[in-house]
Amino acid sequence: MDPLSIAIAATGVSVALTMGLSHLIWRRGRQKRDAVVLQEKLEKNLHIPRSLHPVIDTSICIGSLSCLKACPEGDILGILKGAATLVHADHCIGHGRCAAECPVQAIKLVMGTSERGVDLPEVDGYFESSKPGVHVVGELGGMGLLRNAIRQGLQTAARLDELLPKGQKGGAGRGPAGAVDVAIVGAGPAGLATACALQEAGRSYRVLEQGTWGGTMFHYPRRKVVMTEPMSIPGVGKIGKKVISKEELLEAWTRGLKKTGVSVEENVQVSRVEGEDGAFTLQTAKGPVHARKVVLAIGRRGSPRKVGAPGEELEKVTYGFTDAEQYAGRRVLVVGGGDSALEAAIQIAKLGSAEVALSYRGAELGRAREANRSSITSLAADGQLTLLLPSQVMEITPDEVRIDWQGRELRLPNDDIIVNIGGDPPDAFLKAAGVDMRRYKGERLGEKTSELILRPELRRARRRRRLGFLLYACLGTAIVAYLAWKGWDYYQLPRMSRLRSPMHKVFKSAGPWGHGVGIVATLFMLSNFLYPVRKRTRALTGFGNIQSWMSFHVFVGFMSPLVIAFHAAFQSKNLLATATATALGIVVGTGLVGRFIYGLVPSVDGQVEELELIAARFERLRADLEPMLAGTRDRGRLDRLVASAASDVPSGSLILAVLREPFAGLRLLFRLWSVRPLFGEGSQFTRFRLSVVRLRRLRFQVAFYSGLRNLLRGWRVLHASLAGFLVFVMTVHIGVSLFLGYGLK
Repeated sequence: MDPLSIAIAATGVSVALTMGLSHLIWRRGRQKRDAVVLQEKLEKNLHIPRSLHPVIDTSICIGSLSCLKACPEGDILGILKGAATLVHADHCIGHGRCAAECPVQAIKLVMGTSERGVDLPEVDGYFESSKPGVHVVGELGGMGLLRNAIRQGLQTAARLDELLPKGQKGGAGRGPAGAVDVAIVGAGPAGLATACALQEAGRSYRVLEQGTWGGTMFHYPRRKVVMTEPMSIPGVGKIGKKVISKEELLEAWTRGLKKTGVSVEENVQVSRVEGEDGAFTLQTAKGPVHARKVVLAIGRRGSPRKVGAPGEELEKVTYGFTDAEQYAGRRVLVVGGGDSALEAAIQIAKLGSAEVALSYRGAELGRAREANRSSITSLAADGQLTLLLPSQVMEITPDEVRIDWQGRELRLPNDDIIVNIGGDPPDAFLKAAGVDMRRYKGERLGEKTSELILRPELRRARRRRRLGFLLYACLGTAIVAYLAWKGWDYYQLPRMSRLRSPMHKVFKSAGPWGHGVGIVATLFMLSNFLYPVRKRTRALTGFGNIQSWMSFHVFVGFMSPLVIAFHAAFQSKNLLATATATALGIVVGTGLVGRFIYGLVPSVDGQVEELELIAARFERLRADLEPMLAGTRDRGRLDRLVASAASDVPSGSLILAVLREPFAGLRLLFRLWSVRPLFGEGSQFTRFRLSVVRLRRLRFQVAFYSGLRNLLRGWRVLHASLAGFLVFVMTVHIGVSLFLGYGLK
């Protein structure tokens, strides 16, 4: 091997090793930090999410980690055992961007956990409740975020348009007793989106709001900054942006409602929903409203939760906050630990002229966003705000408030109290309407215990994936077929015959055709790096569907070696070309392993069905052995043998597990032979021997799966490192070609 080749090879290997080590160091450091944070959350009981949150299926996750940069709230997810993990569960508010950014759909959004359930109306995949004809959307259905609530409203409107008879489209007066197609209760984001979509579809509707339109948006504090995403609403266009103030958001909705002509009947409180599907009557103080379908888009907090202390009925106690200016120069106590309470305290404290205190019963503000908690901490450190944690309001008087703060009584002079501690859900209203509640414990919204209806958007996504696969398959087949047809007569010739063929000058690697194919193939391969750039760049999050990017990545990776083979005319004539082809083959191979094989191996944490079955059989066998040992001599010796076969699964590499098993098996057989005299009957010993051997085999299966998963975890490092090496040798290969004067002539 000449010195130049050695230098090129050494440089390429150095590039690959540097990339691989850098990636390993970063990932291990991140995993250690995330593990420490998660343990701290567990110790402080802050590991339970507040609402809608992601759950990662580690049996599907391929370790892409594109989800880590997706959340607008920051690093909510972390890395544990090579897969994404919900680390800052107390800060997660259900944006759902992580699920949208998973290329293999390993993330699902669920409500509640096994430790803490969430009571919500039971709905199916179309948000229809247990009462036929009554749909529940928005905050009442568990979707408090604007984007999620709007999406539910749009999907519900589309479903209702499908269900309602086509001949009844049009005016509000059609149908029995002047019934409209849909009565919408609540004029928040979900209710307004439903109305706009129904208006676009030509359906009749009435929007009934007990207060003023806007719902949650209207009651935001002045100049509150809202994090949302642009949503396209029928007849309105795009509403919102990534960061928008309350005033901008309301102005955008005002323009949209004016444009569509959607009207809201304000100050109309619905007391009861009566009747059946197709013939509902909504009782209000302004008379009954008849409708064929009903959409409940009201909030979960039917009435504000009280502090439960004497004096809470005083006028100075309020349960909402809109404008900080009215508290200038006053002594204000804010009660609560959520975002609403913190934002109120922050805005009033920043006035500079008010005395502000924040009281919360918890030892930490774990329910609020990181930005709000940081602001509160900073204001408290600067003396602009008094932070009382943990504390409880004991009594309210006209001039002061008594507080139990860390076990001692504190008296604060006080002019105003703002209580933001949530509200009680409208359970009585829902029960009267016939809507059943259900406690969600880590289940996806829209999944009834008795039935599962596939959502329309999931069906459409599945059809898109199948169509995309078919298109890529046809495109790949067409490319290969064309290249093969173009040079078929040349490629099937033996090497020496090619040199004498008049086609050699055109189809050889340095010929016009071969070199042209090489240039196109190089550009084609480089396009494969668009996917890692897309998933690692926070600014590109949400730009296009991540699954489509992954599909393109796989297609290009699979096709690259085939196209390069035509460039090389199916021959390898120099070391550089061989190194390039080899690196390309390994990159593609490791990519296929990561995409299609890694996810098939049961995960280490035992959440996969196969591993659960193994563990269940393991426990059953251990229990079955107990009666076999009864009455035998030297019971302690047999117990030690069983304990050895059923000991904890050893951790380590797959290679060590495989090498260790034969010797461990021989040792076990010897020990079994040595305890044979302890059994009176031969059949009893046979059953014992078979059970212990099976127990040992199951133990090895668990160790094997664990080791295999750990081994395959390194595929991404190898894949990324070799990709860097491939770019290097491709660059050298192109440079050599240009140096030698290869062209398209």
